[in-house]
Amino acid sequence: MPQFPENSARNKRFLIGFSAFALLMVGAGYASVPLYNIFCKVTGYGGTTQTADAGANEVLDRMMTIRFDATIARGLDWEFRPLQLEQKLRVGENGLARYRAVNRSDKPITGMASYNITPQKAGAYFVKMECFCFTEQTLQPGESVDMPVIYYIAPEIAEEARLNDIKTITLSYTFFEKEGAKPLKSARVDVGSGKTLH
Repeated sequence: MPQFPENSARNKRFLIGFSAFALLMVGAGYASVPLYNIFCKVTGYGGTTQTADAGANEVLDRMMTIRFDATIARGLDWEFRPLQLEQKLRVGENGLARYRAVNRSDKPITGMASYNITPQKAGAYFVKMECFCFTEQTLQPGESVDMPVIYYIAPEIAEEARLNDIKTITLSYTFFEKEGAKPLKSARVDVGSGKTLH
């Protein structure tokens, strides 16, 4: 086995250590996305909402104003807007809001919506029972679709003194074109159930 001078041995140890560190950082990068998503889901950080299959167990007297916002990502030739600008409801009370999307182009386009809640600290208490976010919606040229959001503000918000100042929450959606999607069928939304039907 060849003998390495002292400097060469030191360089070899450094190279091995650096390579191990680089591999560790790459692994941490891959793991950080799902871990960050779990953290956001649990804490509501970044405006991440909660989901539920049923409404709240109680309705409080505390009133909230929910505002609705809609934007389109660059390059998507759709019209997208909320059908109501705001709703007032009590904490724990179910709300039903609708958004409308219209394909203004001359070709089928598949879009997908992401969402955001402001103020972000309210995200953990905004609960959606039905939502069109992260669901592919394919619209034919000139076609429109109404998409419901069924939601409530969790009564647990009243237990957080730091949230006593929140009287208004804004739910924002951004629609963007789903690259690589094959727009074969149109999405239909059953407004009664809020389910997306293909």
